[in-house]
Amino acid sequence: MDTNSLQSFIDYLRVEKGAAKNTIFAYSRDLKKYLNWRLQNPDAPIIEYSNLLSNLAPSSLERNYSAIRTFHHYLNREFGTPDPTGDLPEISKGRRLPKALTVQEITSMIEAAKDPSDPISLRDYLLLELLYSTGARVSEIIGINLSDIAASHVGQEEISVLKLRGKGGKERMVPLGSFAKSAIDEYLVRTRPALARRRDESALFLNVRGTRLSRVSAWEIVKNAASRAGLDTKVTPHIFRHSYATHLLDGGADIRVVQELLGHSSVTTTQIYTLITIDKVRESYRLAHPRA
Repeated sequence: MDTNSLQSFIDYLRVEKGAAKNTIFAYSRDLKKYLNWRLQNPDAPIIEYSNLLSNLAPSSLERNYSAIRTFHHYLNREFGTPDPTGDLPEISKGRRLPKALTVQEITSMIEAAKDPSDPISLRDYLLLELLYSTGARVSEIIGINLSDIAASHVGQEEISVLKLRGKGGKERMVPLGSFAKSAIDEYLVRTRPALARRRDESALFLNVRGTRLSRVSAWEIVKNAASRAGLDTKVTPHIFRHSYATHLLDGGADIRVVQELLGHSSVTTTQIYTLITIDKVRESYRLAHPRA
């Protein structure tokens, strides 16, 4: 095994498997470390390298194992080299952590949806903005009515709020940030009047037929925005909800407040997002601290 075999494997991932850029980058980085260890320890059993990885976060450990296994499977199939990965231990995966996008990725998607020459794009822009600024489920977003947008007073300050209807018809009020409020105002002035065929239509989000936007259409809006933003990862409307919760907790929000904003009946459901932030802290510590 050498750098030539690694490059051959990377080419295989890119050309034949169509792997995402992030996957190729991560596999290449992990395998370079593995090959460096192997060159220094040519006869050592692979379980020794596994022991060196034992302090990694579960997600990082799983990625390393996946890279090593896939690499050795490839070498065995193409060149007949022995495959030692049967000795790698199984990982106890536990509960799968929800995926969150970075703030930059979210922002790039929202901005990609807006086209100044296309008034309809203001609807799509607003939908993405509300998904992220409220953490609402897609069913809650398309279920918003005009009457659900309101103002509330906290002392002398007036804040915009939005009524959401969650699972089991449970209602909750969430605050609207300045970006979301501006997007609503622009959509209501420039786009919705042209879409509305009936004056009594109550839905905030309308399709080109003047009726309530469907769940399928909302998914397409998200998918198209991700494509225009150049994101390699699979993006769904629910990933905005995961990102909303993760970014709030990263910013120091109280978990009980996040529970209320998400409409979780139990804080236990919300606590899964704290595992994401702990996982990132652990990984950052491992990479940055000299005695980690």
